Amino acid sequence: MLEFDQCQVQAATSAADALAICERDVFNLVILDYMMPIMKGDQLAVALKARYPDMPIIMITADAEKVEGTLETPAGVDLLMAKPFQLTDLRQAVRKVLAGA
Repeated sequence: MLEFDQCQVQAATSAADALAICERDVFNLVILDYMMPIMKGDQLAVALKARYPDMPIIMITADAEKVEGTLETPAGVDLLMAKPFQLTDLRQAVRKVLAGA
C-alpha cells in the first residue's frame, strides 16, 4: 500500500530479520503485524524501542481487542491499527505517528 505513495519499503520475514534490518539501515517508521511466528509484534516493538526509542511503530492486527486484552495500544507501539483497513486509513496513521516523531 505504501508503495502507491512512492514510499521506500523494506520487508522482513521474521522478527529476527526485522531486528537485523534495523541494525543495518535507518528507518523513519516500522509497521509490523501482531501475529508473527516465534515473536509477536508487541514483543518486537518493545525490542525495537529499547534500541531505537524514537522510532515510530505502527502495529496492525486482525483483532485489536485481543491484543493485551484491551483496546489500549501495547507498550512500544505508537499506534495500533485493526485490520482490515483502507489505504486512506494507513496514510492517516503514518502521518499521525510521523508528526509525533
